[in-house]
Amino acid sequence: MIPGNRLPELKYVGNENKKLTLHLFFQIIGKIRMALTPRKNHWWYITLYVNEKGFTTGPIPIENGYASFSMSLDILDHEFIVFKSNGESRSFELEHDLSVAQFYERVMEFLKELDIEVSIHSRPYELNIDKDFSEITDIRHYDALFATTYWHTFLWIDSVFKEFSGRFYGKTCPVHLYWHSMDLAVTRFSGKRAPEMPKEARISDKEAYSHECISFGFWAGDENVQEPAFYSYTYPSPEDIDMEELEPSNANWIMNNGSPMAILTYADLREKENPRKVLLEFLESAYQAGANRAGWDVEAFRVPPLNEL
Repeated sequence: MIPGNRLPELKYVGNENKKLTLHLFFQIIGKIRMALTPRKNHWWYITLYVNEKGFTTGPIPIENGYASFSMSLDILDHEFIVFKSNGESRSFELEHDLSVAQFYERVMEFLKELDIEVSIHSRPYELNIDKDFSEITDIRHYDALFATTYWHTFLWIDSVFKEFSGRFYGKTCPVHLYWHSMDLAVTRFSGKRAPEMPKEARISDKEAYSHECISFGFWAGDENVQEPAFYSYTYPSPEDIDMEELEPSNANWIMNNGSPMAILTYADLREKENPRKVLLEFLESAYQAGANRAGWDVEAFRVPPLNEL
């Protein structure tokens, strides 16, 4: 549990395989959700969500909408659960030596038992793993302590992102977790179309960046940035955005895929006396930097406090 009001320590280095195991579990259930859920703009129909026990797909419609089911990684009790709207359910324990292949096979077996037909592309997405999920027997590093710390961190961040999301009148996505990159994100849109991408651009990028946006997120580290961090970027990236000041003072701009990205490390945030206030200030400063440089109508999008209404 989180001790008092202090954020737990979450590290990437030394936990790479533990994080990768969770990531692959997320990709399996996320791909199942994507295969069965009706399309929604900007890939908002494929994501996972943080809840009071772990991570979930939320309801997935089946049987022409007359039924639904959900899949969850219950981190409190360390088990996988699939629940169908007719009351049927299946579960198995998330054991420390459970391989990705075993997880995949058990999930698909449960869906078959529940008469839920689904077919997915069975290879991991953008993880440099050239095997089907059913062949990944060497990645088996589920760790109860790491998973609990990971979930508690995301649970807290989810609440902050939702508070920040409510301060904007424009189009905003839900706060959700993208399983392909394993980041929790929320995005604001100006309402204007973005410049058309080249024909050879990936369809995933064309759909995600069809309109001007400013995105905010958190990920638990990867090979490129080997520590958990908060980020924000503006698309299209306006000129000299990295000249704008960020809050707090130890937040900074880095180059990411050729464009500036605002970064605040989780370790730096943990040292703050009031991390919620500081994180909200970081998100707001990154938004102001992008919105002002890109010419958004900042005042029109601002949700005033109730005492101003």
